[in-house]
Amino acid sequence: MRKSLFSIVTASVLLSGVGLASAQTTTTTTSSQWTPAQGTAITEYSTTQKYQSFSDPAMTPSIGMVLPGTVTVYPLPSTVVAPSPGTYSYSIINNQPVVVDTTTRKVVHTW
Repeated sequence: MRKSLFSIVTASVLLSGVGLASAQTTTTTTSSQWTPAQGTAITEYSTTQKYQSFSDPAMTPSIGMVLPGTVTVYPLPSTVVAPSPGTYSYSIINNQPVVVDTTTRKVVHTW
């Protein structure tokens, strides 16, 4: 009985350590990493590319919101230097540019 309990406790400790290690590799960004000039560059670029804004009066883009699959995301323009290149894209929602985590489709910054 004692060996079983010890094995269970040991396994639990090891598994929780793996969870902590994987949590440390998560990429995060803060609003301070994105500048107003980048928002302007994204808006101007999307205009020259004739990208359309996704319009939905009921949708107010906010940090942390996951964009539905019906919202098109685009690669960041080459003039916008991202904190982690390749990790972010953008979209225009109700004429407002938003930066999106490419893998999760979560909004990480709005202007």
